[in-house]
Amino acid sequence: MAEQIKGKKIQAIRGMNDLLPTESATWRRIENLLKQILNSYGYNEIRTPIVEATGLFKRAVGEVTDIVEKEMYTFLDRNEESLTLRPELTAGCVRAGIEHGLLYNQEQRLWYLGPAFRYERPQKGRYRQFHQFGVEVFGLEGPDIDAELILMTARFWRALGVEQHVTLELNSIGSLQARANYRQALVAFLEQHKALLDEDCLRRMYTNPLRVLDSKNPQVQELLNNAPQLFDYLDDESKTHFDGLCKLLDFAGISYRINQRLVRGLDYYNRTVFEWVTTSLGAQGTVCGGGRYDGLVAQLGGQPTPAVGFAMGVERLVLLVQTVNPEFTCSNQIDIYMIASGQLTNGTSVVAVTQRLADTLREQVPTLRVMTNYGGGNFKKQFSRADKWGAKLAIVVGENEAQANRAIIKNLRTGEQFDVAQSDIAQTCLSILNNVKGE
Repeated sequence: MAEQIKGKKIQAIRGMNDLLPTESATWRRIENLLKQILNSYGYNEIRTPIVEATGLFKRAVGEVTDIVEKEMYTFLDRNEESLTLRPELTAGCVRAGIEHGLLYNQEQRLWYLGPAFRYERPQKGRYRQFHQFGVEVFGLEGPDIDAELILMTARFWRALGVEQHVTLELNSIGSLQARANYRQALVAFLEQHKALLDEDCLRRMYTNPLRVLDSKNPQVQELLNNAPQLFDYLDDESKTHFDGLCKLLDFAGISYRINQRLVRGLDYYNRTVFEWVTTSLGAQGTVCGGGRYDGLVAQLGGQPTPAVGFAMGVERLVLLVQTVNPEFTCSNQIDIYMIASGQLTNGTSVVAVTQRLADTLREQVPTLRVMTNYGGGNFKKQFSRADKWGAKLAIVVGENEAQANRAIIKNLRTGEQFDVAQSDIAQTCLSILNNVKGE
């Protein structure tokens, strides 16, 4: 029995998936594009630990949210401290800003990318370990920075070729006091219609009634058509802020739909909330969501600091790109495959010459993907390996070429061959590859 257990094949935990080489190239391209755009806006990267004190998320996310109640991976360490694998990255970003003195009377524009963990039913584009990409801005309270973040996300969609497949939904949930007033009116309304509420809404009615507005139950949504409207309870400052945001988006030509039932799922939001949603992955799903959370820094022990941000799941974003813009996806194909055979009179192998030539290529053109054949084999076998890796060009070095400091470049798409000096290898390869791209 022990031997059977010892030899049993171990598989990945359900909902925690491997990212294979066939997929990683597309991920890398999307991530690099997002980073490039963020750099053009002047934002800086922050990296925080995967594990945080459990109290951080209870205080930040809210104890009566689904995340804290049902989805967090929480455990006791050897010192009996309660620790949690982060279910989202905003709280850790705020904690780091307070701890390192980055926020008080300062402006910070930050971005992050990393894994997060939630125990929920795995489905396409939603996993128990997922990767969250996000932006957080501290120290700015006007609607102009809210607008910039939305304009930035719109730039993401254009660059990824998915702009026709996402729609911006926008709302203001006002100040804490405005929400408290609305909450009383909403609870009073829901109490009159308990028979029409499902179990989930009944549970939330007193603990987090605004989340009832986000119910996916069609019967509940129909009931809410007659419910009090949050917008009618907004304070004047929130209305002015929201009006300013809408005017900025109108001027920038950003289309949006005001959705008064949009509240977002976390307790720390106030005023602006927004989501980019899509129907191109089946039922409507959120691709990116965010908003203001002006009270969170003080809630976590810092000085009062205005803040706004957004986050998106990379898995769902990749799935959207693959679905609606497959031309954006890319492979791990090799640009150049180095083929070598023979020995020189001084005992040096031609492989050694080829290695040196490959490194020279990498130094001169760092963007090229250059792979050297190892394990020997005749020319036919080596060319077969080049085809397996999807190489566009093969550089062949035999004994004669090595002695004469020359090489043969073969275009594996057309079959054309060029006998060139090794000093001209980089320039010739680039010229051929540019023609390959243009075909």
